[in-house]
Formats: sequence, structure tokens, C-alpha cells
Amino acid sequence: MQIESKVSKIIYVSCLTIFLTGLGSWAVLAHQDEAAQSKADIADAHFAKAAAQGGMAEIQLGKLAADRGSNSVVKAFGERMVAQHGAAGDQLKAASQQANIVLPSTVSSKDQQIYDRLARLNGSDFDRAYADDMVRDHEQDLNEFQNEANNGKNSSIRAFAAQTVPMIQEHLNQAREMQKAVSQTSSNRHATTHTTGR
Repeated sequence: MQIESKVSKIIYVSCLTIFLTGLGSWAVLAHQDEAAQSKADIADAHFAKAAAQGGMAEIQLGKLAADRGSNSVVKAFGERMVAQHGAAGDQLKAASQQANIVLPSTVSSKDQQIYDRLARLNGSDFDRAYADDMVRDHEQDLNEFQNEANNGKNSSIRAFAAQTVPMIQEHLNQAREMQKAVSQTSSNRHATTHTTGR
């Protein structure tokens, strides 16, 4: 009888150990899945927030370009930024609501510094600085949007990025053309100044 009792205890303890080990392993794996999911959520939220701030900055700078630009290409580009980034911002808001991401309502401090610097410029100085900034900014945006479109985990944010990539590519191409136009204009003015002696 005592042997049966010992065997029962051994079986009971063995089963309990196996059960608790399995439960512990499941908890660790579940936590790892949650941690991976949480990192993905954080990455998608970071992208969405940065895209929202970048879009607001493009709109602010576009209004400034439409007002301050001395070259018609710069003015037209600025107006395009206001309209197209405004529409993209509305699409991002809808995607972010689906993903339960709260977007910021103001531009980043870096973008505010760029705005403040450009707001102090006029004429061809403004045109050149704005064009250079737009090329640099859209190159960076294109990389970030392509990365999110390829690697994003949240389907609504990833879809927003994918559908916005062609617009950003187009803006980059137009910004490069604008950059050429304003550098040629300033070169022509510089040459004219030297030949006329003014």
C-alpha cells in the first residue's frame, strides 16, 4: 500500500511539474509575441506621427513659398504642397483612427526651425533655400514611406504609406526640377548683374 502511495505521489508531482513547465513556457512565448506586437505597434505609430508632422510642415512651408517665392515655379510648387499634403493628411487621419493612433497637432521643433529660417529670406535666396529643403525633405520622406509600405505591420498605416509613395516620388522629381530652375534663374541674374555693371 505504501508503494502505491509513493508511486501516486511521484506521478502526481511529475504531472504537476510538466503542467507548470508547459504553462510557464506558454506564458514566456505569449509575452514574446506581445512584445514583438508592441514593437511593431510602436514603429507604425512613430511613422504615422512623423508623417503627420511632416505633412503639416509641408503645408506651412507651401503657404510660405506661395507667398514669398519670387519664381513662378516655386509659387506653383508651394500651392501643390498645400493641396496634396492636405489631402494626404486627411487620409492619414482616417488610417490612424483605424489603428487607434493619436496624431500630433503641431509640427516638430526641427520643422519649426526650418520654417523660421526660411521665413527670414526673400526673393531668390528664399527660392534656392526652399528648393534645396524640398529636395532633401522628399528624399528622406521617400525612404521612410517606402520602408513603412514594405515593412509596416499595421495594415491601415502600411496601406496609407504604399498609396502615398507615388505622390512623394512625384514631389521629389518636381522639387529637383524646381531646384534646377531656381539655380538657373539665379545664375542668369548673377551673369546679368556682372555684364550690366549693376
